[in-house]
Amino acid sequence: MPLSIQGKEEGKMSAMRIQGVVFSVLALVVVVAAAATVRFDPQVELVVVGALILILGVPHGAFDTLFARQIYGIQTPARWFIFVVIYLLLAGMVVGFFILQPKGFLIGFLIISMVHFSGDPAAGTPGWTRVLYGGSIIVLPTLLHAGEITRLFALLVGMEGASFVTPWLGMLAWPWTIGLTLAAILRLSQDWLTALELVAVGVLAVVAPPLVSFVVFFCAMHSARHVLRTIDYAGGSSPWLILGAALLPMLGVLIASAAAWEFLRDKPLDGRMIQLIFVGLAGLTVPHMALVERVRFSGWIKGAAPRRLRA
Repeated sequence: MPLSIQGKEEGKMSAMRIQGVVFSVLALVVVVAAAATVRFDPQVELVVVGALILILGVPHGAFDTLFARQIYGIQTPARWFIFVVIYLLLAGMVVGFFILQPKGFLIGFLIISMVHFSGDPAAGTPGWTRVLYGGSIIVLPTLLHAGEITRLFALLVGMEGASFVTPWLGMLAWPWTIGLTLAAILRLSQDWLTALELVAVGVLAVVAPPLVSFVVFFCAMHSARHVLRTIDYAGGSSPWLILGAALLPMLGVLIASAAAWEFLRDKPLDGRMIQLIFVGLAGLTVPHMALVERVRFSGWIKGAAPRRLRA
């Protein structure tokens, strides 16, 4: 990443550095609890995970309207209508792909998640380190929890897809662990906090139960960091504008979730929760990435967009 971009992000990093420390401490606390075999009933765990993702994880994607306005200058009702239609079409295509080709859906969802999560580390982090970081929460759980990963994947896409994907992740797990460890060691001298985050994500993914590790990572790291970067990206915009940008999308998510829950009413609770959470996340991730990745690759600077948000 160019030094000028790195300098701009480092000059605004205090809140993100605090968030990085908080996440790392939380991750290690969860690891200790997991090592002490502290765990909820599986169905209670699913409900808690779903609630946390909805309350703390999904809202970061609700800021997509803010990015749409900033990047494409969308202002008029007609252009907002077109934007919403395209956004929903992309999400609908993902859901359709899940219905028609569940195994392909799972593989694609894991890959785009790795790519998207790789944007979390601070500016200046090497690309290969980002790849290892982004895939850790997906690959490393198979070291100690391969059976549970298979069960969760089977609830999502059926046993055929789960039996195909989990062994591949298992083969990658040890090389991934070695690579992540090496990346953390090499990063330590240049950015101790990023090194700590690499270790925290890696240990969390290996030790904690898969759903627990994912929700802690997704809410306390990925979503929290995105929200902080979004607030900074919005610059001097009114807090009411920033909050308002998220309200209607969140309402839409709640309505869609309720409709999907009713549509899946014939499925067992476990399967219904897993499909609602992860198919929903996949459907939102694709259009979300179409907006955000352009800004992310530019270093989260306003120069990536033609306009500045105004109150």
